[in-house]
Amino acid sequence: MAYEVEPPKYVRLAQTIQRRIEDGTYAPGTRVPSENQLVQSFGMSRPTVVRALELLKRDGWLESRQGFGTIVRGRPAVVAEKDRRGREALERDETMTSGRLIGVGEEPVPARVASALGLPKGAKVLARRFLVEEDGEPVELVTSYFPADLVDGTELPVDEPLIGSGRAHLEARKKVRFDHVTERVSARLPDAEVARLLGLPDGVPVLSVLVIACDASGRALQVSDVLLPADRQELEDTYRLN
Repeated sequence: MAYEVEPPKYVRLAQTIQRRIEDGTYAPGTRVPSENQLVQSFGMSRPTVVRALELLKRDGWLESRQGFGTIVRGRPAVVAEKDRRGREALERDETMTSGRLIGVGEEPVPARVASALGLPKGAKVLARRFLVEEDGEPVELVTSYFPADLVDGTELPVDEPLIGSGRAHLEARKKVRFDHVTERVSARLPDAEVARLLGLPDGVPVLSVLVIACDASGRALQVSDVLLPADRQELEDTYRLN
């Protein structure tokens, strides 16, 4: 049985403001509505609004300028890089990608993925693990997790490279529709197997992009954990100082 986990109110508000920045409603260089206006527009408390704005400032979408208020910076370069990794994970055709399928099988869901999928600790999910290579060198390890009730009657459990993306496969076979994606970035030290697959020296961390793909109701259909060698990543952002 799956359990739906709704994001906190401040996260939902931050996501709404983020979408308005991306669609041009709040253009770069302009001021976002005041806290009072946001409270009235969304019917949320002031602490919720303040927390949402602080989250967007932390992630580079907004900035505070003395004498001007809260200004839209636009889409951060780091977000564009995350989105590229996330989109690749969702759209990848394993038969057309340089690399190799490491393994396919049912396994207990990791804690951070269980939370994203809305599953209890220890629940079984299908995992597909693929090592992406460039010029014969490993560049990322992608593990995609699927709820057990979505894989019946599909080719996802087959231990062979999948023709077409997992997203396209599910949408065609299970009549579900992917609607939006949330990405969480963190860094951690890899376990011995991940370090071996990525060819990492001792002590080198990995950058993890956790890609959570949901339908319109917020139910997670696929979660992909994209692991990248931290010593080979370079993210760039440019911004004004005044």
